Amino acid sequence: MTTMQAPKPQVLQHATPHLLADIGGTYARFALEVSKGDFQQVRSLLCADYPDFYSAVKAYLESLSGVQIEHAAVAIANPVDGDLVSMTNYHWQFSIEDMRQKLGFDTLLIVNDFTALAMALPRLGAQDVQQIGQGEARKHSVIGLLGPGSGLGTSGLIPSGDGWISLGSEGGHTSFAPRDEREIVILRYVWKHFEHVSFERLVSGPGLELIYRALAEHANQTPRELSAPEITQHALECNDQQCIDALDVFCALLGTAAANLAVTLGAMGGIYIGGGIVPRLGDYFARSSFRTRFEQKGRFSRYVSAIPTFVITAEHATFIGAAAILDAQLKTLSAEPGSAILGQIRRIRADLSPAELRVADHVLAHARAVVNDPIADIARAADVSQPTVIRFCRSLGCEGLSDFKLRLASGLTGTVPVTHIQVTDDDSALELGAKVLGNTASSILQVRSQLNRDMIERAIELIGRANKLEFYAIGHYGVVAQDAQFKFLRLGIPSIAHTDSRLQLLSASVLSEKDVVVISSSSGRLPELLEVAEKVRERGAKIIAIAASHSPLIRKADVALIVDHVEDVTTHLPMVSRILHLLVIDMLAVGVAMGRNPGAASLMQGEADERLDEARPVEKKASAKNQAPGVSLASPFAKLTSHSR
Repeated sequence: MTTMQAPKPQVLQHATPHLLADIGGTYARFALEVSKGDFQQVRSLLCADYPDFYSAVKAYLESLSGVQIEHAAVAIANPVDGDLVSMTNYHWQFSIEDMRQKLGFDTLLIVNDFTALAMALPRLGAQDVQQIGQGEARKHSVIGLLGPGSGLGTSGLIPSGDGWISLGSEGGHTSFAPRDEREIVILRYVWKHFEHVSFERLVSGPGLELIYRALAEHANQTPRELSAPEITQHALECNDQQCIDALDVFCALLGTAAANLAVTLGAMGGIYIGGGIVPRLGDYFARSSFRTRFEQKGRFSRYVSAIPTFVITAEHATFIGAAAILDAQLKTLSAEPGSAILGQIRRIRADLSPAELRVADHVLAHARAVVNDPIADIARAADVSQPTVIRFCRSLGCEGLSDFKLRLASGLTGTVPVTHIQVTDDDSALELGAKVLGNTASSILQVRSQLNRDMIERAIELIGRANKLEFYAIGHYGVVAQDAQFKFLRLGIPSIAHTDSRLQLLSASVLSEKDVVVISSSSGRLPELLEVAEKVRERGAKIIAIAASHSPLIRKADVALIVDHVEDVTTHLPMVSRILHLLVIDMLAVGVAMGRNPGAASLMQGEADERLDEARPVEKKASAKNQAPGVSLASPFAKLTSHSR
């Protein structure tokens, strides 16, 4: 038998124990990793005993005495997309960031349970698996993983350099296809109850119960009320023929699912089987029809016969994988200067001055608030001067408060994937709202990662020196130009917004070399805007373009501010991307304000001239069109950007 070789044991002690959890639809398992591979305080809690995820974690932590947890990794039987986790096979639902704050952790990593199990495979040795049938694994080849429990988890590993890339997959929901008359009988029975029959519907704990009832009905027998563990026990003890047949079908269907995964992934590195059912079957599984069915692949029988299959017998395999992912996450954070900034603050506390120590303690106690608070509020809360706050930030290797906040935010939100979640017709109003907000937040994080400091500084410098500032946009992006005009007029900069292409050309024809034009376009490919950009260049004025990378407009610009975002074409509206363009305008406005004088900055913060931000009673003869353009759009973003410094 050929398996992946386990690495030499590690004895590195963690500064504080890492909390690990494996959350399924029935049980929530917890452990503390005190050093590499050393799992202690392992306990299983019945999910049904706790109303929510937080209660289960809290109950486990309260059972420990005097243990401080800073970092945690949770493997959960559910896809993990964005901040909101809503379990498919159980009713628990929670926000990752909300849980991190409530539990007081520095890091809370949530991953799919089979993603975690897949990452454990390179760390397993021959003693941790049982080979079923023949076949030999090819080195540095793709590996497949599946396993029945409350559902049917699937994943895979792709070799990448010296490491592996884990695949997040929901392959258990692929459509079930029967192979013989008995399985056709089962399919017809399940069709009475479910419109779509996936492999997970049958190759799982609840699926074994469905198979048992289907076979009993076909035999004109009344099925007993048996759970999956009871069916398994009766089959292993050979005292109930219907249970024996049900378990035999179960193993055969698992063989079909495993073969499908093998040919889909090209898993010449082997197929591994985990989950909560198969490892308990022992030698029965090796004698079952699993491997025979696995190799029954028609023209591809020889292909799959060469692929080995293994049952994972290691007791804490999921914990091993979750710990490996958490370790990689923490190494990534520590490798980037200041990104694991809370730990850095704890390490330097003894070297800080008394005043800087007060800032440090305030940040440690109110990290999330500090990300949003202006410098005046931070200084007031820590009872120090504003220069002391800046000195504290620089003592951590940051350029200033803005750089410190970006790194702090990165450390706090690093467990939230940047992803887009499709809105569907089946979504409730709450789910729709959560997805829209989550997609917007993810897109903002994506744009933040694309920011080019030199380009932003150059844009701010050009605007600050401009004799006249003009904003051009077309269609739905017209509000971006109007919002920008309003903001920069408040700063005392002569500004105008044009959203009509004819007026844009006329206005561009009278520009001078000391003028600046900001053009907002999602695609950067509209002919009208490209034509006006050429006219601006002819007049010698400068162009700041907010558009997609590698677009024609970006190539014509003196300063390129990249916003790459692909909208959902089914909506036909620029929803998120328009918000991203508004935020870029806010960055420029705040930057110009801070570069001019504190009075201008406070104006952007809404601390002066508040009448411009508040809706005023409409005069009897006044109309809506007489109100300042962009007021309603500017207000919420003005406060947001004032906190970004």
